Amino acid sequence: MDAGYLSRIVARFEKRGWIRRDRGEDARARPISLTDSGRAIFDRMNGRQRDAIADMVRDLTPIDREDLIRSMARIRLHLSTTSAAGEVTIRSFRNGDLGWMVQRQAQFYDAHYGWGLQLEATAAEIVAAFLRNYNPHRSHCWIAELDGVMAGSLMLSDEGEDLPRLRLVFVEPFARRRGIGDQMLIEAIRFAREAGHRGIRLWTHTVLDAARRLYTRHGFAHTESAIHYEFGEPEEGETWEIRFEGRGQ
Repeated sequence: MDAGYLSRIVARFEKRGWIRRDRGEDARARPISLTDSGRAIFDRMNGRQRDAIADMVRDLTPIDREDLIRSMARIRLHLSTTSAAGEVTIRSFRNGDLGWMVQRQAQFYDAHYGWGLQLEATAAEIVAAFLRNYNPHRSHCWIAELDGVMAGSLMLSDEGEDLPRLRLVFVEPFARRRGIGDQMLIEAIRFAREAGHRGIRLWTHTVLDAARRLYTRHGFAHTESAIHYEFGEPEEGETWEIRFEGRGQ
């Protein structure tokens, strides 16, 4: 808003008795507060706005209202200029979450790395196998939410040898630099220990620097590299592992 226009609005409000401007320690800054008359005007306008919004959403189902709220929160998070905004929660997966995981993996890695439909097929196969063989005592999946918006995922899939695989680790770009990946990985390591697994194994790509730094921070070690052509062009994949003390080799 133009500074001159804003100044005229403030002066008009003061003339009508809606606000008061005090003098602070800094002469360049004058604190503004509502008068009783200004508060009454604000409350009346705010009530009208609430009624108008209530009319707009009255016919929405509870699910539609939740979708609307999440969409509004997602817009705010995308436009936020600070990484401190928002409350992070880590929860267990629910119906429908794994489909979202496949969708976001496919969209993100195609847009940033051009890995195409084969990456989506691979993610879908991982999810299908996880659901077919799901044993809550041996495998699990976590979803990160930021202000109620799905912002990340991590799957621990029991595939034998008492070395479950870390799968489909992902954090939305708008939710990064908040420690979400660390929180999910801590949950996975804790779960694997309590389930009696010997450790955790994962497969990632050399180009995914942030993921590799995440695994290093939590004690994983790079054990093997190999070139593959699964997504069309040659890519270097890596195997990483963490072994738990006292669990054997």
